[in-house]
Amino acid sequence: MPFFFDEMDAAPKYKRVLLKIGGEAFAGPGGFGIVPQLAREVALKVKAVRELGVQVVIVLGAGNFWRGKDGLAHGMDRTTADHIGMLATVMNALALRDACEHVGIEARVQTAIEIRSVAEPYIRLRALRHLEKGRVVIMGAGTGNPYFTTDTAGALRAAETNCDVLIKATKVDGVYTADPRREAGAQRYERLTYLEALNQKVGVMDSTAITLCMENHLPILVLDLWQPGSLERAVMGERVGTIIAD
Repeated sequence: MPFFFDEMDAAPKYKRVLLKIGGEAFAGPGGFGIVPQLAREVALKVKAVRELGVQVVIVLGAGNFWRGKDGLAHGMDRTTADHIGMLATVMNALALRDACEHVGIEARVQTAIEIRSVAEPYIRLRALRHLEKGRVVIMGAGTGNPYFTTDTAGALRAAETNCDVLIKATKVDGVYTADPRREAGAQRYERLTYLEALNQKVGVMDSTAITLCMENHLPILVLDLWQPGSLERAVMGERVGTIIAD
């Protein structure tokens, strides 16, 4: 069902958001690679939020290409494994930028590792300028450092670009007491404090990312990316998913 709102009565609760999306959002049934149609669907969801007047920063994962733990399991050096993952996020970023342009959104890719022939290097003030001009900024290559996840990269970039909220877009509609795909009785939390999320070791984000958000009073909103209208409802302030905050 499409999402509708009254432009005369409603204004977005969040003016600038960081959208953290796992690479699996672009993968086909086998969980690997980039399906252009899925990239387009993500771009259309971003477009719907932009049309509400919300500025959007995006940080992408690389799960559709590479998981560092697989390399580690075969004896690969951790730094090398993480660098491979960073480069994989750049491929996803380029695919999403192309999809955004095709649906009528102006977008820029910035990377924490310099690859000047395909993307801009990450420069905070330039990213802010892009946002002010109405462009979507897609961040690739994580933080540019090994040993840090793309969740932590999302928390860092959200703080640096003065975002109002970090939206963790998943395939589950929030944080649950247990995996709802395995336990039918699992209950969804509407709200958690940062400390509750850390103490319960919720699997939706790593502890470093949650702690960084806590220290910067940056709320985290966990929602189902594929639920129709979920992003629009979230930025308008409706109760969607699980909020992790003070």
